[in-house]
Amino acid sequence: MAYDFIDSVGNDVDVVSDSENIKKLLKIPYSKSHVSMAVHRIGRTLLLDELDIQELFMRSSQTGDWTWLKEFYQRLIDQKWQRKKKSKEHWYQKAILSKFLYYSINGDGAAQPVPSTSKQHQEGPVSGESDEAGEASWPAPFEMPSSLSEDPGASNQGSVPLEPSYIVGHVASAPKEQNLTTLFNDGENSQGLKNDFVRNILWTFEDIHMLVGSNMPIFGGGRYPAVSLRLRDNNKPINVLTGIDYWLDNLICNVPELVMCFHVNGIVQKYEMIKTEDIPNLENSNFSTKVIKDIAQNILSFLKSNCTKEGHTYWLFKASGSDIVKLYDLTTLCEETEDKYQNPFTMPVAILLYKVACNMMLKKNQNRKHYGTIRTLLLNCLKLLDNGRHPQIIASANYMLSELFQLDEPKKEDSTDFPISGNSDESYSEEEEEMPDSDENGSYSNSSDPPDDNKAVAIIKSVGELSVPEKYKSVHRIRPSCAFPVCHGTEERCRLVLNYVLEGLKSVDSSVKKESDLPAADPSTPIPLKYEDESTSGGPDCLEKQMALFLDKMGSFQKGKHSSQSGMIPGSWQYKMKLQLILKSSKAYYVLSDAAMILQKYGRALRYIKLALQCHDTYCCLCASMLPEVLVFLCQCLTLCGDIQLMLAQNANNRAAYLEEYNYQTKEDQEILHSLHRESRCQVFAWATDLSTDLECQLSVSCKCYEAAYEILLFSNLKNQNPEQHVQVLKRMGNIRNEIGVFYMNQAAAVQTERVGNKTVSTTEQQLWKKSFSCFEEGIQNFESIDDATNAALLLCNTGRLMRICAQAHCAAEGDFKREFSPEEALYYNKAIDYYLKALRSLGKRDVHPAVWDSVNWELSTTYFTMATLQQDYAPLSRKAQEQIEKEVSEAMMKSLKYCDIDTASARQPLCQYRAATIHHRLASMYHSCLRNQVGDEHLRKQHRVLADLHYSKAVRLFQLLKDAPCELLRVQLERVAFAEFQMASQNSSAGKLKTLFGALDIMAKTKGAFQLIKKELVAESEQTSEGKSAAENLSPPDSSTSLNKEEVLKLLSIFESRMSFLLLQSIKLLTSTKKKTGGINEEAAVLQTNKQVYSLLLRATANRSLTLLERVEVILNLLEQLTRNSDTGSAGIQ
Repeated sequence: MAYDFIDSVGNDVDVVSDSENIKKLLKIPYSKSHVSMAVHRIGRTLLLDELDIQELFMRSSQTGDWTWLKEFYQRLIDQKWQRKKKSKEHWYQKAILSKFLYYSINGDGAAQPVPSTSKQHQEGPVSGESDEAGEASWPAPFEMPSSLSEDPGASNQGSVPLEPSYIVGHVASAPKEQNLTTLFNDGENSQGLKNDFVRNILWTFEDIHMLVGSNMPIFGGGRYPAVSLRLRDNNKPINVLTGIDYWLDNLICNVPELVMCFHVNGIVQKYEMIKTEDIPNLENSNFSTKVIKDIAQNILSFLKSNCTKEGHTYWLFKASGSDIVKLYDLTTLCEETEDKYQNPFTMPVAILLYKVACNMMLKKNQNRKHYGTIRTLLLNCLKLLDNGRHPQIIASANYMLSELFQLDEPKKEDSTDFPISGNSDESYSEEEEEMPDSDENGSYSNSSDPPDDNKAVAIIKSVGELSVPEKYKSVHRIRPSCAFPVCHGTEERCRLVLNYVLEGLKSVDSSVKKESDLPAADPSTPIPLKYEDESTSGGPDCLEKQMALFLDKMGSFQKGKHSSQSGMIPGSWQYKMKLQLILKSSKAYYVLSDAAMILQKYGRALRYIKLALQCHDTYCCLCASMLPEVLVFLCQCLTLCGDIQLMLAQNANNRAAYLEEYNYQTKEDQEILHSLHRESRCQVFAWATDLSTDLECQLSVSCKCYEAAYEILLFSNLKNQNPEQHVQVLKRMGNIRNEIGVFYMNQAAAVQTERVGNKTVSTTEQQLWKKSFSCFEEGIQNFESIDDATNAALLLCNTGRLMRICAQAHCAAEGDFKREFSPEEALYYNKAIDYYLKALRSLGKRDVHPAVWDSVNWELSTTYFTMATLQQDYAPLSRKAQEQIEKEVSEAMMKSLKYCDIDTASARQPLCQYRAATIHHRLASMYHSCLRNQVGDEHLRKQHRVLADLHYSKAVRLFQLLKDAPCELLRVQLERVAFAEFQMASQNSSAGKLKTLFGALDIMAKTKGAFQLIKKELVAESEQTSEGKSAAENLSPPDSSTSLNKEEVLKLLSIFESRMSFLLLQSIKLLTSTKKKTGGINEEAAVLQTNKQVYSLLLRATANRSLTLLERVEVILNLLEQLTRNSDTGSAGIQ
């Protein structure tokens, strides 16, 4: 029955049993006869079977089963046991009943015989009877009327007095006979068990839900749609036991009436029709329905409280004439014998536990709260089974246990899906010790009980207690330990899965017969992991061959080739189960690898992904056809492997630690590998999972992993079904090609730096450029194919940088002091500019990615600036005219300015301002130089003069914004002074010269800010030095940048002093001559006086060689202060 109606077991139903067993239990307080039943617990359901002790003991003498129970029975219960023969009266009554039923069915020749029982539960929508039954005349088999529907008030039956008039409605409503669909159609047959009941009924008695099997004949037709028929000896009155028997039969089968046929020695005397609700009030058989209800509830509570261990066989026993009911745990008693599998109930119960778990697993996605129950059922099932006898069920149960753990879900869901506390009263812990009931319940024996009671789990001391309302209360509680275990981390969850997978693999392997043909391997011996240096493994070329072999093999999988070294037959249960277990272990190792990757344990991550791919390799060897989801999973594995190899390449400093992690192996992993090696060499993915010491090899392996994943998506037509996976793989391919391109580019730059003696560009460099360029080009295509403009722009930017390195290599190759800016340099710089412009076009506008946009603009500005600077400093005069060079320099500088963003506030803004100031300074210097060297065209000279003045003023303004470039500002101002001196030399009038002189002195005065910054730095440095000396004598010398800065300051200061001295002297001369001619003006006299004074002080200061740099700067600041005070006066005087 339990096999047939697996949906009801373990969850909705309290009891599954034969109606005869139910009646026997409910009659215990009224009957002196013996009771012997086997009780099993499945979830919250109790299975009750009759345990015919006499029959069992007769069989044990032939089969050897139950000998231990026979000895126990004789020792503790009935020492003089002998088989009791049934009386002649028993056989006489049985024969007369058989004839009575035969003639009742076929007496008038109209009714048809009852059909075979094997199809009863499938044919009627409400009843288990045949469709032909409705056509037969009375008395014929019963067909339940459709008017008898479920009454919602039925559940309240126990709370109301059961008056005869009230019982009718509940008699009709309480049972629920259903057409229950079966989940496993071969379950009972596989165990040699068969459901022989005419009807299987879901019966609700008070609040107890029972699945009951009944063979009671039911007749109906005409005015009497359903009646039960009973044969009674007219000379014997009905007693209480018979009344209860008839009442319960009608109640269970929902029959409203009973027909009594009274006979004397087989001759019918009369028929009497009795309503079901009147049966408890018949003469000589009065009984209280309320008491029957109390007995049912007490017995159920007693059994549920004490039969707590799933898979155990309990024996409920009451001897004839005894008032004591005892409950024994036969499983515990059996385990004390030599062979614990002598209990014949073990296998059927284990199968039932397994099937109930299977049934729940089918619904696991709808109701995860049953995970704890499923796990408990499966663990109890495994405890009952012997691996040598039942490997298939053990392997399947372990696989289901592994399936309970969701590997593909975020960790946070652990606590929500699997609550720590239990979720229902369905599951119980095997390890929990049973809590004894309170003394008032009388469930346990005390010290005054006879010594033979110590084997009993529980005892009802008197059957009279069962009639007391709520004498036994069910103490079955939710046990915390039966809940689904909460894993505190991904690794713990995966390890549990792998443990179950390993047990399943062991069961499968042990059942395969061809073990003797396999090479001997010890599971406890570690399988060595291959570790090869790049020098021995053949490098990237070898990798290409391995990759090609792999893809060829993947193609062969699609054609359906497969082989198993262990000799498993495709299609066998071992074959199917091993495939599932291997795939599960592969997924577990993948999740472990992913978790290790997040923790930056890259050696461990590579070890786990290696195991995952080895599992997958074995799966591929066995599997006739690769499912799309398996291929997608393989892509994920290869993608993760590529990620790990890339991270190993980027973290080469910890290589020793990663190697140690990689070589470590647990015993569990070794045993799983041992099982895998029974089917495959597991070397298909060796190229992807070896830990190399060579950076180039690691990057190449990473790239090949991504390429393999991409190829699988392509040739298996999974690209469109898995667009996200496709995009991720292409993005990673673009990224790794960028990494490899940068690697080769840096190598080329390093070779270029080391090149000293050989001036020409080496073949090695050129090869590296080609490799780098090829990688960048492929990466750009990858990103463009998925419309990733930002990353495509970054790769274009890197290609531009490669072009600049090529240009620099040709620059270094010149090496001559008198070198010129070569055409090769120009070519590569222009190519770099093209790539940067492509990058900007790829982005479109700054809003797409401001940081990348700004970076590309800066690189583009730098390229233009570098090219202009080189053309200016190493002018190619042998090929081009000076004017053309100046034009090209000017254009390049202006373009550099265009892409140099000085207005946007960012970390790069000071750099941009410095660059712009330098550009203006260089342009001003160039126009200044043109003006000095140019003869003739006055219009052009005037234009150059204006441009030089404009760029000088812009350069000054930008340098003044910067607080860390006083020397540059000073240099620009000095060049402006020189520019003024050059202009003054071409002037003839004294007034014009004087005006230019005062303008130059004014420029000098404006350098005050630069000198103040220099002074501030010098003071800070001197203070720092003095503090350092007092703190420690062994102070390190100032860094080179500071000393270089001082040298520059000294040089500029000397020039400044000489130019200031010259300008002051010239102004004094001019002012003196003007004074003699005109007779003098007060303002000019004051300026003359100030200039003489400042000039005098300047001469003394320059003559004094003992002054420090700081003191000289202070003198200059003092002199500039004096000049500034009189600058306005001087200007007015000139006007």
